[in-house]
Amino acid sequence: MLKFFSIILRNKKAAAGMLIVLAYIGIALAAPLITSHDPLKRVTRPHQEPTMEHVMGSTRMGRDVYTQFVWGTRTSLIVGFAAGLIVTVIGTLIGVTAGYFGGWIDETLNFITNIALVIPQLPLLLVLAAFIGQSDPFMIALIIGLTSWAWGARVTRAQTLTLRKRDFIEASEQIGEPSWRIICVELMPNLLSIIGFNFIGSVVYTIITEATLEFLGLGDPLAVSWGTMLYNAQTSSAITVGAWWEVFAPCMAIVVIGIGLSLLNFGIDEVSNPRLRTLGAINKAVKAQKKFDQSYKSAKGAAS
Repeated sequence: MLKFFSIILRNKKAAAGMLIVLAYIGIALAAPLITSHDPLKRVTRPHQEPTMEHVMGSTRMGRDVYTQFVWGTRTSLIVGFAAGLIVTVIGTLIGVTAGYFGGWIDETLNFITNIALVIPQLPLLLVLAAFIGQSDPFMIALIIGLTSWAWGARVTRAQTLTLRKRDFIEASEQIGEPSWRIICVELMPNLLSIIGFNFIGSVVYTIITEATLEFLGLGDPLAVSWGTMLYNAQTSSAITVGAWWEVFAPCMAIVVIGIGLSLLNFGIDEVSNPRLRTLGAINKAVKAQKKFDQSYKSAKGAAS
């Protein structure tokens, strides 16, 4: 595990993305220590501009925006990682099972996956959230997790079908190893990059989707998250009255965490993909050669 992290940190994109994500996780974990107010408590006058005491201003209800941002970080990250875990577990189980066993199992699971892929996700989420009513963030995470696994299952199945014909898998079958051991010991380690890509992409999708549903009023208005911050800013006409800070804080929070997770995703893909690793090495060699040629020409010109 430590070797994996050391390899990841050598990639600039992955290192930058991990730094951003760890900063958000630190904010979420330290929420009680770095805030001094209750996120739902009125602590100042309505729509107060940012000051030294309230660095991100206040809402129409006089609530501290900074406090809501910090506690909203905890809620949004928990929802994102929970839904991402559900999506990854379901997608991996279905994809590996279908790709490895084949036959009627593959046909049945592939049929279910195709149905899930055909159904538009966002309209389905809107219908389910509206049917349930004002859902708390964890119910939204469960809904997203149970409806967004199909793409990951399709990608995992395709990679499993490729690995299924490899010599080391066939050799394991020839010596009589049980299927569960082949899947867990031989297949899964070779699917880690796909699984990681699926998990991080699902977290990004969940955070944005949760904020969208709550912004549309389908979440619990008493929950503190980035989505409810945007919803409350909309209902209070924050932009109209010039209280831009109410919208700026949650929007920037979503944008920055999205950038961090995307950079981490791209970095992991570059590290785990041999073609991208080779391309990166070639680019570095070309740049080094250009620098050498320039320095050589400069030295030759100075000598003449």
